[in-house]
Amino acid sequence: MMVPRIDSEQECDVQSTVKTPIHSDPCSAGSLDCDSNSKSPSYLDPVSSSQSNGHSKGDLNSANTDVYISSSCSNTNKDKVKHSSCVRLKSFSRHLLASHHPLPEKANRFRVLAHGLLCPPSGKVGAVLLVIVLFAMWWATLLSIAKKEVMPGGSLFPMLIMFIAAWCAGYIVKHTVLPPLVGMLVVGAILGNVEGINVAKQIHSSWSSTARSIALSVILTRAGLGLDPVALKKLSWVVFRLAFGPSLLECITSGLLARFVLDFPWTWAFMLGFVMAVVSPAVVVPLMLNLSERGYGLNKGIPTLIIAACSLDSVLAVTGFGVLLDLAFTQDNLVWGIIKGPLEAVVGVSYGVVIGLLLWYIPQRHSKNLVLFRSAFLIGAALLAIFGSKILDWSGSGPLGCITVSFVAAHGWRKDYQEKKTKNPVEDVAAVLWMLFMPLLFSLIGAAVDFSSLEIGSVGIAIGILFAGLFVRVVTASLTTCHTDLNKKERLFVSIAWIPKATVQAAIGAVAYDTAMEKGAQQFIPLGKKILNQAVLAILIAAPLGSALIALLGPRLLHKTEDLHGDIQKDSQEQSQTELGHVNEAFEGHESIHTRL
Repeated sequence: MMVPRIDSEQECDVQSTVKTPIHSDPCSAGSLDCDSNSKSPSYLDPVSSSQSNGHSKGDLNSANTDVYISSSCSNTNKDKVKHSSCVRLKSFSRHLLASHHPLPEKANRFRVLAHGLLCPPSGKVGAVLLVIVLFAMWWATLLSIAKKEVMPGGSLFPMLIMFIAAWCAGYIVKHTVLPPLVGMLVVGAILGNVEGINVAKQIHSSWSSTARSIALSVILTRAGLGLDPVALKKLSWVVFRLAFGPSLLECITSGLLARFVLDFPWTWAFMLGFVMAVVSPAVVVPLMLNLSERGYGLNKGIPTLIIAACSLDSVLAVTGFGVLLDLAFTQDNLVWGIIKGPLEAVVGVSYGVVIGLLLWYIPQRHSKNLVLFRSAFLIGAALLAIFGSKILDWSGSGPLGCITVSFVAAHGWRKDYQEKKTKNPVEDVAAVLWMLFMPLLFSLIGAAVDFSSLEIGSVGIAIGILFAGLFVRVVTASLTTCHTDLNKKERLFVSIAWIPKATVQAAIGAVAYDTAMEKGAQQFIPLGKKILNQAVLAILIAAPLGSALIALLGPRLLHKTEDLHGDIQKDSQEQSQTELGHVNEAFEGHESIHTRL
């Protein structure tokens, strides 16, 4: 006899019915065998059942049914336990899912932070977790390759700590009114001077110099790609005035104060003046590019004006400092030192023009990997300009060649993307590289500041010289932009953009002191020490102050261009209407003359 299949809920009902009959007469259940004397079910008294009838087929079927129902009910109970556990787990997981807790439109910061901790992480919390996982993955990869070098005590470990700390500091400061580089500079100064955590001291000087040079080549490449040739042609004379006028007057002011207040020799006084009289391209250029990408100052080419003048400004300062350094220590080749400065500028521009023109045709425009090849060639040419100029001892031509090659190359590529009305993708590649090297550059610049070299007694005088030079510089920068189409607010911004000091001061601030130590010139060591102190204070004060003022006042002082192409088209239409009006006036005048005749 086949046992009928019963549903799970019916199985438990049948089992309870079989084991606990509800009929008044148990023998009325046809499927049960009864004893004639006791009238009780046979399965309750198996002995009597076996004595009377033995094991009949009905008894076996009843036993099999009972076993089947019991096992089925046991499995059903297990399934119910599993189901209830799944329901509890699902109910608990709903409290952790962001999809079940939508964020209100006007949520406070605490609510936004709590929502970011839900699954999946979102917002700033998600970004931080992403960076942590990314850093951990790359650190594990480097650990598997370099092993002990990325562990504490290794040569790569301090660089990793500097990069991570500077990136985190920049990310935090980014959400304030200050630019990210301020946080990176501060973290670099802390990791370079505070005992116990001064990991920057473990970085070899060659590694630090190489990282700074690579970062500088990347940002100058971005600067060249972002230059506007039309604005540069229009403001070419203003560029030269802005590059040389403020620097020369600040150099003279600082030199005279050093001569009569600090009692410096004339050569050393103006050597200090050239150290102070230069703006930092590494600070100014990223800020200008940021404003340019947001549309500020584009209508009059202000970012292009400032970026182009920055490169010439640094060439002048480095050249003047080198000439005076040779004059102070060697007394030889003075004429060559004077001629070398302009030659460095000519060589840098020539290199940039030749390589830039070559990149118009190499690689070919029909290449499948055109963006990759162009980016690789351009970055390689920029690195060659920076490092090659150092090897040849023509360091003044490197930055100028770097910015020129990217400008000339971008000018030739611009036609390809203007027809498609798209952005040059090489700019995106340079932007990604800058994201990687920016924390290293500014943290290493901050680490180059040596607090132990500061002499407390001369700090007040040094700060006075710094602000006196800055005042003359700002006023002169404003005057150099006179008789242009810049309004008063824009002229004020150009003056403020000429405040930051960092890169060149960190590069040449200690050169005079190191040279005096190497040559054993004991009479010059105190002078070199004072120049180093002045450079350190310039970085600590002028870099954060200038970058903060540029970031805060730029959007307030400059005109924002929402649609540059639309504005240009509007200007051209206005110009066409004006010309048409002149033609109509001339035609009307001709008709009046004809009528009189």
